[in-house]
Amino acid sequence: MHLAYPAVLAALLFCVGLYGVLARRNAILVLMSVELMLNAVNLNLVAFDVWLRDALHSGQALTLFVIAVAAAEIGIGLAIVLAVYRNRGTSDIDRLRDTAETDDAEHLPDGPDDHPGRPAGTTKAEATA
Repeated sequence: MHLAYPAVLAALLFCVGLYGVLARRNAILVLMSVELMLNAVNLNLVAFDVWLRDALHSGQALTLFVIAVAAAEIGIGLAIVLAVYRNRGTSDIDRLRDTAETDDAEHLPDGPDDHPGRPAGTTKAEATA
């Protein structure tokens, strides 16, 4: 078998994964795209291991290691996405820029009667003073 066939397939898989990472806004789809990229790397590792006829099969051993790391990465990534979704109500990456907890006094609306926690008729400056 020629080495070009799995190499081209791996390059196509990697490009699709790269497009998914750069163009998608949903965190779950970004994680799936990262998995596509890792599988493209695994395909290259096994193809080159077969092509070089390595006696130790180090390409296949490294592939098993990458699969184990990818499984741990997707588990931790999904846990983080679920925690963020529970706190923020969305998994849209563009809306999740600031993950730090913020003080409510810093982000009070400027106009009167815009914030339900403030007394009626008070502005942001009066509420923080």
